[in-house]
Amino acid sequence: MAAARAVARGPGADARRPPSLPAARLPRLLLLLSVAAAVWPREGGGARLYREGEDAVWLLDSGSVRSATGNSSAAWLVQFHSSWCGHCIGYAPTWRALAADVRDLADWAAAIRVAALDCAEEKNQDVCRTYDIHFYPTFRYFKAFTKEFTTGENFKGPDRELRTVRQTMIDFLQNHTEGTRPPACPPLDPIQSSDILSFMDSHSGQYHAIVFESNGSYVGREVILDLIPYDNIMVSRALDTDKAFLGTLGISSVPSCYLIYPNGSHGLVNVAKPLRLFFSSYLKSLPDVRKKSHPLPEKSNKEENPEVVVWKEFDRAKLYTADLESGLHYLLRVELAAHRSLAGAQLKTFRDFVTVIAKLFPGRPPVKKLLETLQEWLANLPLDKIPYNAILDLVNNKMQISGIFLTSRVRWVGCQGSRPALRGYPCSLWKVFHTLTVQAATRPEALVGTGFEGDPQAVLQTMRRYIRTFFGCKECGEHFEEMAKESMDSVKTPDQAVLWLWRKHNMVNSRLAGHLSEDPKFPKVPWPTPDLCPACHEEIKGLDSWNEGQVLVFLKQHYSRDNLVDTYSVDQGGPGEWEAPGKGQEESEGLNPSGKSWRRHDTESRRPPHIPGPRTDLSKTLHHRLDLRLQSPEGPQARKEAKAVVPFLGVGFSSLDMSLCVVLYVASSLFLMIMYFFFRVRSKRWKVRLYHPAV
Repeated sequence: MAAARAVARGPGADARRPPSLPAARLPRLLLLLSVAAAVWPREGGGARLYREGEDAVWLLDSGSVRSATGNSSAAWLVQFHSSWCGHCIGYAPTWRALAADVRDLADWAAAIRVAALDCAEEKNQDVCRTYDIHFYPTFRYFKAFTKEFTTGENFKGPDRELRTVRQTMIDFLQNHTEGTRPPACPPLDPIQSSDILSFMDSHSGQYHAIVFESNGSYVGREVILDLIPYDNIMVSRALDTDKAFLGTLGISSVPSCYLIYPNGSHGLVNVAKPLRLFFSSYLKSLPDVRKKSHPLPEKSNKEENPEVVVWKEFDRAKLYTADLESGLHYLLRVELAAHRSLAGAQLKTFRDFVTVIAKLFPGRPPVKKLLETLQEWLANLPLDKIPYNAILDLVNNKMQISGIFLTSRVRWVGCQGSRPALRGYPCSLWKVFHTLTVQAATRPEALVGTGFEGDPQAVLQTMRRYIRTFFGCKECGEHFEEMAKESMDSVKTPDQAVLWLWRKHNMVNSRLAGHLSEDPKFPKVPWPTPDLCPACHEEIKGLDSWNEGQVLVFLKQHYSRDNLVDTYSVDQGGPGEWEAPGKGQEESEGLNPSGKSWRRHDTESRRPPHIPGPRTDLSKTLHHRLDLRLQSPEGPQARKEAKAVVPFLGVGFSSLDMSLCVVLYVASSLFLMIMYFFFRVRSKRWKVRLYHPAV
């Protein structure tokens, strides 16, 4: 069947066949690919919510997070975030204020540190997957002196206001055992009345402050931590349970601070307001109370020079291939990387999403070919669990399959922002989703044979499950799910699906207008604007309203293949990729619709993607790569994944091809067995004929 299909399609139709490549050269080529991926410049990089030298937040990355949080003398609270996540952008001022409150203002850093790690940076995707980060922001506590690797403890506070998080940090410090408590952190448990009396009699030569408070108060513990870096003073806390003892000290209300002086005298501290700031400031101003001389530990990493982003002029009326392809790159190589493996409902969601996008994505031929190859592989995979690295190998074309490509660089055009952290991926994802709904409405035949034919909600429901399962911004996903529950079931036609997504996108724009994630250069206003679609707007009784019939016409034109522009798209060049030829090559190589030809960088194979070449020995290639992975530091995990990677041999082969191989193998075995028995019988007959018994 597979061979017949290839003949029917004609020469060059089987573009999935890999070009000829000696197996001995593959390790060197894979190494070159890895190095190229590591050093290849990524346009639009350097987007950060927190800046070294400007914010009190400790910045961690893939190279520093383990060494910083492992066996540390201080505890850590790390926010794993994504710089494109709107909720993370909105929460950034609170996180900066928290870090400043407990570090610059109060100097808790010797006991606990507030840090951040950006999972949107591609260099951090592996470590975010290792720490099992699926949604943003995710908050994790790491105890001091933890020798074994741990993914940390989730922050489970009722809210994420500054005071709540700070109080939860105190609870976390208090949960340390005596042997694992940070050395700089004094005891936080309340002392007894008898202890206070002994302090009064000891004449220790230093100040001793006791904060009396109720059981649910955090003032005492906050003051204790505020005074960590100061000499010649000790702070403790006591509860207000012994009313008689409080009466003898003259304490009529809590919180109150009682001070024992170095000479043994003692008395109640008088401050304007019984608040943490007033108590801490008073104690720090006492005579002979001075800050310790040893400096705080240095930050764990230096600020990299931010990458300069060059502004690209673009037409707002056009849809740019670069935005769609950059969105796919981030989706497949970064966002999906948060999952070590896909199984069960997750795997089904991903399969359905890839099926829909492979059939409807209107991009350049090599990108469409990659999506089709991924969809065919997932459809024929007889497993209910696959490791993410197997998907990544196919997306990166590690098997050197001819004619497939996906950019490994982010290049935003219509989705570029005035600052790197704004717009970008969320904008591109909206564009991808709108494009899919429009393509499903204008090309319903594309979904025939997928199980989605005739379902007007196919794209919306697949998109809904993808957002719920994989989209990193959890709060954004919850908002989308609420909108879906409310009205998605009312969609009865493909055109209604197009309009439903448009309405909900405008609802999101309205909700986020004025939010910190809004780009001032691209304010969130109802779209399309009157200058883009005058016919979409009309006035009824003095109020602006939508002409949804004209909106549908506009959307179908705007998100059509004819409106897709390849300007600024990444050249498909480099090892194993396709690129535009140099001058003088146009005449000898086939041109794509945009006027560029697809050319192999490999000197041994300069065939355009429609010319098939001999198959590479995939078996030797794959087993060599698996051996390398098993010898890597991730060996144990790689062994678990190895079985799931083996089905990768099926790339480029249909299930019928594999069945024929099995049949031929069995037939060959039977033939050899028959020949064996035939010659064995003949040998016995010859022995009988030549045997002459003695008389």
